Amino acid sequence: MALEEYRKRTDDAAIPGDGAGITMQRPESVATGRELDVIAQEADRAWHSNRGKRAVTRTRAQTRRRALEVALEGARKEALPDSLSPQLATLVSEPPTGDEWLHELKLDGYRILCYVDHGSVRCISRNGKDWTDRYPEVVEAAGLLPCETALMDGEVVVLDERGVSSFQALQNALGATRARRKLHFYAFDLVHLDGYDLSRVPLRDRKPLLQTLVAGGEGDVIRYSDHVSGSGQQFHAQACAAGAEGIISKRANSPYRSGRSMDWQKTKCLLRQEFVVVGFTEPSGSRAGFGALLIAVTKDGELVSAGRVGTGFTNRTLRELHARMKKLERATPPIANPPRGASARGVHWLEPKLVAEVSFTEWTSDGSIRHPSFQGLREDKALEEIVREGPTQALEQVKSTSASRAGDEAEVAGG
Repeated sequence: MALEEYRKRTDDAAIPGDGAGITMQRPESVATGRELDVIAQEADRAWHSNRGKRAVTRTRAQTRRRALEVALEGARKEALPDSLSPQLATLVSEPPTGDEWLHELKLDGYRILCYVDHGSVRCISRNGKDWTDRYPEVVEAAGLLPCETALMDGEVVVLDERGVSSFQALQNALGATRARRKLHFYAFDLVHLDGYDLSRVPLRDRKPLLQTLVAGGEGDVIRYSDHVSGSGQQFHAQACAAGAEGIISKRANSPYRSGRSMDWQKTKCLLRQEFVVVGFTEPSGSRAGFGALLIAVTKDGELVSAGRVGTGFTNRTLRELHARMKKLERATPPIANPPRGASARGVHWLEPKLVAEVSFTEWTSDGSIRHPSFQGLREDKALEEIVREGPTQALEQVKSTSASRAGDEAEVAGG
């Protein structure tokens, strides 16, 4: 089942067919009650791409700006920002309940902020790296969207044979030729459009604008990330049954805020997170490269062991990852609790520079993971972010972020 088809069938209230899903049930602006098709007509069809050409006349752009200003509560005239820290979700054990929540599939790829500025496009990772050159197909498709300026938040993914995003498939695709990559950019938020900052506009109003913008483009590379309203537990159960990583739940009336908060919550289907690679063992038998990776997380400012992972590697991954690790070897362990005795024999210690994503079944009482499987290397996570994940730890991160934000605001207020 294709991913977009799955999204439309996950709820009893979902609308079948190729429609816009739930957003079509309530197409009007929350602020004014005016429907978006009326706004679009007033904008002199400014949303349409004119068969792929970017030419949006000044008159049309001005009309659209007036429509945005009238229709959307919170829209502010402002230039396209040079940079933006993305909004992050807090890990919870169960999805929130109530109709005030929108639920999306948790996409399994690379988070990207896509900046469009009069045909020029930049793709920036969640930690601020410029990855424009990595995704030429996304750049080309975004440059054809019917807008002058835009800032979309989304995820670059590859879909597996079930139509579900797969990080392993994405890793494999990035090493292939462009014709075989089949990348998609699933856009799930719109922070800026044609001279207007939309960050203070409620999410329920931002998403229809994003859907219409994406629909005005060409090709299949950029897609709209649909959602369901309410029924979070049912949606989560069906997402897990379909093989998805989990779901993201978002408050429908929330603005777009950089950093982590409880406005966005993630509920996973399987345990899965990032680990720092701190060593590797020698291969045995006919296996090439290495045997297993020794992995760790940060705790109280230092790296501590989380066990080792020896499955999930292809022959190509074994060769390429071994070549990278050979350049990072060091004499001493970088972790506070290295293995002793026979467990330490044949271990090659590494500078803690690489981050691996690993799926597993559970944490043991001694802080190791059970039944781990390697998913791929990540290049968009800082080492200090790599901690043992869990609802309690995530809530502490939110409290810390909120306290820091409050301190910054107090400092500004105090001059």
